[in-house]
Amino acid sequence: MPTDIFNTIESPAVPLPIENVDTDQIIPARFLKATTREGFGENLFRDWRYTKLGEPKADFVLNSDTYSGTILVAGKNFGSGSSREHAAWAIHDYGFKVVVSSFFADIFKNNALNNGLLPVQVSESFLSTLLEAIEKDASTIIKVDLEKQEISLKASGASENFEINPYKKECLLKGYDDIDYLLSIKEKIEQFELSRS
Repeated sequence: MPTDIFNTIESPAVPLPIENVDTDQIIPARFLKATTREGFGENLFRDWRYTKLGEPKADFVLNSDTYSGTILVAGKNFGSGSSREHAAWAIHDYGFKVVVSSFFADIFKNNALNNGLLPVQVSESFLSTLLEAIEKDASTIIKVDLEKQEISLKASGASENFEINPYKKECLLKGYDDIDYLLSIKEKIEQFELSRS
């Protein structure tokens, strides 16, 4: 299933300055029964967003009118815990295209990249810069340029480069999943096979 083509994103951001957010907090285990990617967004951070009676908690950031956008700026060590792919599904299905943190659990990072969600790992100092800017002005715009591998604050120009696996970068830029990528190099594969026979 191909993902959306990832273009440069300019968006306000939603701050979640909580460290060690694990996959059970992102999407609780009781919501993992479905096997398709759709519909998980409504239960993203379920136990933080709603009371046991299903009423929105006014003090949780996703229930606030103050913040919006397609970029989630989270605390250090995001996506730890179990390896459930549903965590990436839930974040993407909610509408986020980018998650920023100073550290990601490896399995979460790979699951995100496989599902059209870009994990941008920045230094702790730049993460603080981003969170401070958002706190000061909720409408501040963050620019994520995947081609240049750069994240920046539009107002101040403060920026930092980030790393990404070259293969995953190409897949995001072209909207490929693994099968799409193989089909895109079908002729090269056929030529290689002919050269060996």
